[in-house]
Amino acid sequence: MTNLQTKLSSLRLNNPTLLASGFLDVSGKLMLRVAGSGAGGVVTKSIAPKPNPGYVNPTVFEVEGGLINAMGLPNPGVNEFLKEMEILRPARIPVIASVYGKNPDEFAAVAVKLQEAGATAIELNLSCPHAQKLIEFSQDSHLAGEVTGAVKSAVGIPVFAKIAQETSDLLGIADAVLGAGADGITAINTIRSTSIDITIRKPVLSNVYGGLSGKAIKPIAVRCVYEIAKQYHCPIMGVGGVYDWKDAVEFILAGASAVQIGTAITYRGLKVFNEVSEGIKQYMETNGFRSVRDMVGLATDGSEPIAVDQKA
Repeated sequence: MTNLQTKLSSLRLNNPTLLASGFLDVSGKLMLRVAGSGAGGVVTKSIAPKPNPGYVNPTVFEVEGGLINAMGLPNPGVNEFLKEMEILRPARIPVIASVYGKNPDEFAAVAVKLQEAGATAIELNLSCPHAQKLIEFSQDSHLAGEVTGAVKSAVGIPVFAKIAQETSDLLGIADAVLGAGADGITAINTIRSTSIDITIRKPVLSNVYGGLSGKAIKPIAVRCVYEIAKQYHCPIMGVGGVYDWKDAVEFILAGASAVQIGTAITYRGLKVFNEVSEGIKQYMETNGFRSVRDMVGLATDGSEPIAVDQKA
């Protein structure tokens, strides 16, 4: 029999699909609905120490191959968001809390509160390409390591660093966060982009720059997952352009143990989670795989990954 369960460090999922941060994560009730629709778990919106209203409209624009968003990381602040976590707690679903801050101490303070509220893992947003200068954390290995180390020292649940492809040293950043104790990596975030309205001859988005998500970025995301998986023994969550089960299988073969789905919900609705899981299952049955783990990283060349000396 095929088994869709997957494991990311000590985090166990009934299937390898997760709601990506930034979609339907504004309330506990919405996230429960996503989980009830077949997602193996949910990633919350990125939460900061204090409320952030985000940018003014227009903040989202559809382009060929996906969406450009410049929401600006709007969130109610950690204290207010704890109310949504209380709604999620009784359901006992895997909840990965996305956190951000201006410095390591802020990241850690938010992570502690969300762990206490029932989060089963933490995702460090080190890579938003258009807000709060977070992209700098994915372009400086020292900063990335500092944040990761601070959060790992403060919480007792798995910590995943969400890093960007917009760096000249992807593997150096991966090495820094893993060396500082990260339990795994999420790759990638949206990609810094813009669009011009040719009628009024001005940028479409109020913030000018936003993050591109969707099908257009999938080959880039798969490449990043592949490069990281070839080098390191670590759990990876692949995100960026997962639209159907074939995309999910591609990420898994490249080295991801789970995939996050966001933009596809806009086009396919919540049924996408069950459809992707069912497609993965059928692929496994057709090709003789008994577990997701049997497929992870099969597309790599077979060379032995580097074992990272993680700090406690």
